[in-house]
Amino acid sequence: MSRFKNLFTALAAVVLGLLAGAVFMALSGSNPLAGFYYLFRGGLMNMERIGNTLASATTLVFTGLAVAFSFKTGLFNIGASGQMLMGGLTATAIGLSVQMPRMILLPLIVLAAAAAGALWAAIPGFLKAKFNVHEVVATIMMNWIAYWTVYYTIPAYFKGTFLETESRRIPALASFRVEWLTNIFRGSYINMGVFLALTAVIVIAIILEKTTLGFELKAVGFNRYAAEYAGIHVPKNIVLSMSISGILAGLAGATYYLGYAVNMQIGVVPSAGIDGIAVALLGANSPWGVLASSLFFGILHSGKGFMNAMTKVPPEIGDTIIAIIIYFAATGVLFTRLWERITRKWNKEA
Repeated sequence: MSRFKNLFTALAAVVLGLLAGAVFMALSGSNPLAGFYYLFRGGLMNMERIGNTLASATTLVFTGLAVAFSFKTGLFNIGASGQMLMGGLTATAIGLSVQMPRMILLPLIVLAAAAAGALWAAIPGFLKAKFNVHEVVATIMMNWIAYWTVYYTIPAYFKGTFLETESRRIPALASFRVEWLTNIFRGSYINMGVFLALTAVIVIAIILEKTTLGFELKAVGFNRYAAEYAGIHVPKNIVLSMSISGILAGLAGATYYLGYAVNMQIGVVPSAGIDGIAVALLGANSPWGVLASSLFFGILHSGKGFMNAMTKVPPEIGDTIIAIIIYFAATGVLFTRLWERITRKWNKEA
């Protein structure tokens, strides 16, 4: 029954977000039906567009899982952007510096990026476990430390041939793009990160639902003091939860900067870190819900430019729709109460 309740909440948030988008389109003098037609067509009209949608969704799956996993365990990891940056910086550094066969190099990059993300998240996890420093404050500070670390490191050690604001181009041996996948999706940005993302969804679902570790982590999140009374080592589980969350965000950085992009730029905080919060909320913090909501947001991100080109609807309306969906997903308690009223009425009539 809880799954139907979560589905009802997510669908209600999406519908209300789309209705609000329709109002904004109408106020801008555009036809909402045409706007939505080209918005969704822009993300799904051909193999290239589908590939770009999947490429956008890949990063969102990782950051959405990172936020959802911490939510499930009672923590709020708002530092996915910083962890993604450090994972991306580590992956970029190895990709530009290490020469070895691709079959060895890519797994090395994945492991290093995951370790960088885990370390960056473990620091606020330790501060939370040891000194009760709120993880929101700590992760925000870590975001800015990561930002300035990238800002200094790229121009100092990996600057591009023409611009100091971006790294050198990632060589083919270190890229997550593969020719056969690019050919299938007609030159889109899709890369092998999509398979890593699907694997991550399955692994996190198993950890949360089928393992003792997942039970302990959720118990700490549900009631820290009861878990401690039951003999669960709370500080260890807090650090471990943040570390696993950081691994996922670090992998987002690796697959984005070495797959979706072709180099790393300075002065940019990846929006996928914040979008991951939206993905997690809409997906009800479920790994499978995160996968579905990532695909939905991937369509919106991929299609808003096409919508603007075909109808002159400002692409910012696509971002506004996403923001409104986030708002309604965050206030899901209202839809939960509505669902409970509906089910009570059905039960009485039955």
